[in-house]
Parts: sequence; structure tokens; C-alpha cells
Amino acid sequence: MAETAQKKDLSKYTKPPRQELKKKLTPLQYKVTQEEGTEAAFDNEYHDNKKEGIYVDIVSGEPLFSSLDKYDSGTGWPSFTRPLEKGNITERSDRSFFMKRTEVRSRHADSHLGHVFDDGPPPTGLRYCMNSAALRFIPKEDLEKEGYGEYLKLFNK
Repeated sequence: MAETAQKKDLSKYTKPPRQELKKKLTPLQYKVTQEEGTEAAFDNEYHDNKKEGIYVDIVSGEPLFSSLDKYDSGTGWPSFTRPLEKGNITERSDRSFFMKRTEVRSRHADSHLGHVFDDGPPPTGLRYCMNSAALRFIPKEDLEKEGYGEYLKLFNK
């Protein structure tokens, strides 16, 4: 979506050492991002957030999703039709809980974010079902001061 971010230096998005993460993150954020945990449905920060802005990795700050691609999937977790920056997302097979799913992780911090399913709405048919605990929301009005000013143009159409 935002090609300019792919061209900029992404090396600033790094994963802090484990001890630093334990201090920086809440126990739930740590469990979700570092231990592949899952937060409770409907009892999380962003499942019903309707503000304009972007969602970044709570660990590294790498841009992941936009509110423009967010929708109410009825699952109780924030769901998106596509990543904001495909290059900041990795996918891997997950066979836990006797199911075959596709896990979604952040590329630079390797944070567990959630899973992607093929039951989403058009235009992609995908449902990126994420844990709020793995994300930090940057409202549109704070994008510039938070260092994500290149994404403002997405909301000024």
C-alpha cells in the first residue's frame, strides 16, 4: 500500500533484548508477542476501535495495519483485509490446537500477532485476525509527531 515506507530504512525496527521486553510490555503483551498467546475475544483494546490511524508492532514499532483496512469480523479481535506494509509481515504454518492455521508475525521483531484466514470480505477475501496486545494504535492526528508522517496521505484522500 505505502511503497515509500518500504524504501526507507527499516533497520530502526528492532526487537529489544528479552529482559528489556519484560520491563516494557505488560504480562499479556509479553505472553501474546513472545509466547504465541491469545487475548480474550471482545475483551481487548482495539476490537471495536473505529478511529483513523495505523497499527504498529508493540515491540518494534514497525507499521503493520491501517484503519482503512479494518472491519468488524464479529470475532471479537481487530480484523483487517490486508497489511499496511506486506514486507513487515511474515506467515508460517501453525498446527497447534489440532488445527491447521497460518500464523502472522512481524518481520523485524518476530512478534506473534495473530492468524490470517481466507474467510474475509472483498477485495482480498482475507481476515487478518490480530491480538490487540500485539499492537499499538497511532491516531491519524499523531502520525507526524510519532514518526509515521508518510502515512498521512492515506487519510487525506
